[in-house]
Amino acid sequence: QVQLVESGGGLVQAGGSLRLSCVASRSVFSFIRMGWYRQAPGKPREMRATITSDGSTYYEDSVKGRFTISRDNPKNTLYLQMNSLKLEDTGVYYCYGRNDWSDYWGQGTQVTVSS
Repeated sequence: QVQLVESGGGLVQAGGSLRLSCVASRSVFSFIRMGWYRQAPGKPREMRATITSDGSTYYEDSVKGRFTISRDNPKNTLYLQMNSLKLEDTGVYYCYGRNDWSDYWGQGTQVTVSS
């Protein structure tokens, strides 16, 4: 069974930075696609950034230039470096992975950006 465990969330002032980590129970290269999604209160889960098995990255327009998605295969870890954080970045951030058989989600980590 595939497990994804996020960490790194917290409270940060606007303009600050956080790095989220997602440790997978298997190689991150075994996933067709991995990504980070945010769910703000009362809103649906929304894609922030994804990375495919060949290393191609995609970003939602509002995070381009501020967020960077990356992976470390020896550590089975997916990262999301978040810089210049804004109030609207607040929410629960979920790690996502898709392989040939299913989609997987982590339990989420809370990110709160304060003014």
